[in-house]
Amino acid sequence: MAQVLEFKLPDLGEGLTEAEIVRWLVDVGDVVAIDQPVVEVETAKAMVEVPCPYGGVVTARFGEEGTELPVGAPLLTVAVGAVDAAGATGGDTADAGAAARPEPAASAGSPETSGNVLVGYGTGAPAARRRRLRPAPVAATAAAPASAPAPAAPAPAVAAAVATAPQTARPVLGGPSAGTGSPQDGPVAVISPLVRKLAREHDLDLRGLTGTGPDGLILRADVERALKVPATDAVAAASPPAHAGQSATARGERVPLRGVRGAVADKLSRSRREIPDATCWVDADATELMAARAAMNAAGGPKISLISLLARICTSALRLHPELNSVVDMEAREIVRLPEVHLGFAAQTERGLVVPVVKDAHTRSAESLTGEFARLTEAARQGALTPADLTGGTFTLNNYGVFGVDGSTPIINHPEAAMLGVGRIVPKPWVHQGELAVRQVVQLSLTFDHRVCDGGTAGGFLRYVADCVEHPAVLLRTL
Repeated sequence: MAQVLEFKLPDLGEGLTEAEIVRWLVDVGDVVAIDQPVVEVETAKAMVEVPCPYGGVVTARFGEEGTELPVGAPLLTVAVGAVDAAGATGGDTADAGAAARPEPAASAGSPETSGNVLVGYGTGAPAARRRRLRPAPVAATAAAPASAPAPAAPAPAVAAAVATAPQTARPVLGGPSAGTGSPQDGPVAVISPLVRKLAREHDLDLRGLTGTGPDGLILRADVERALKVPATDAVAAASPPAHAGQSATARGERVPLRGVRGAVADKLSRSRREIPDATCWVDADATELMAARAAMNAAGGPKISLISLLARICTSALRLHPELNSVVDMEAREIVRLPEVHLGFAAQTERGLVVPVVKDAHTRSAESLTGEFARLTEAARQGALTPADLTGGTFTLNNYGVFGVDGSTPIINHPEAAMLGVGRIVPKPWVHQGELAVRQVVQLSLTFDHRVCDGGTAGGFLRYVADCVEHPAVLLRTL
């Protein structure tokens, strides 16, 4: 006896309401184990694999790769118990088909499901070997006239479950099947709620579109193409050849602001709207800091990174200037000074800028900071950062010197109060001990929220950081 259970996109935590399908890890007809990852999605925080709490045969997938789905939207359906039924002999096909009708999700205590629907929470059972079941004979029988004799099926429950569930992600709005009704009266081959919403907002009739997806499925690109064509034609018709450049915007490539890129855009826009920021900067002689790092690494043990030393300097400076490790609660009209330093650092990835957070940085040594920076950087490159890795920061360190630039006026990572920028370290002429010499010079910049402190406090923080860079022994006073 098999029952078809629907698995919906779970709540991914951290207030996330939608996710984009990046890659399907299973196909229709595959056998999946409980808590086996079935799809890779990208949220506004990170790339994550979503495990399915049911074990059985995948009977349908909802959404093409690149489709954005809201939390609670169907992801796939699984015929639970179908694998066991496949090994049975005999049985009535009609009974198997009745058993394959969708049922409510099994309880958490059921042996057919783990009950875990949150990303990263599963029983850890090993994934079953993927194998494809071929329900073609029974599917053909279901489509044949009722008078025609049905061929025997070797696995009635499995075939019936697969045949009765939708094989592609094409929910219907109602009406006759696509093969019998007229284009104006028949169902619309569309799955994504985002596609329907986009068409509704622009008063676009989906029945007038020809889908480019499998079996005529209407994709988001089809809707966007239909919306773009009239606007482009209108601009071209209204503009004389001499002003053809005015339609460049309509003809240009449009890149959706979603996923990580969209989250960055939202956060930076909010920061600019809400935070009255100011920036101060100073040049510092980093020769002694570079020499101290070389001496540490020559002594043996794990290598110490430069960013870990700068992070250690920041945590010491924040203890002296706690105003910069705070958030502003405008509703209560209060500045909340935070006891812990959770240090974020900007990391550029193929998917855009992310800011992983080193938790409790103020309690870590330079060696511990080096290890944590390395772990988070590698996770960022692999797209494996979790929402917990990307939230909770109280201060950000931005090492834009890796891009070969000297200075910047960065935008504060809302809702934090400050960000320290570090430029490239390069040989420059410098007055050292009263004489002109070539020294390793770096530019440091501090962008701060002017609501939490004035320029004197910000300048004191930045001057302390520069003093520690120029004379690392200053740190010994606070160890």
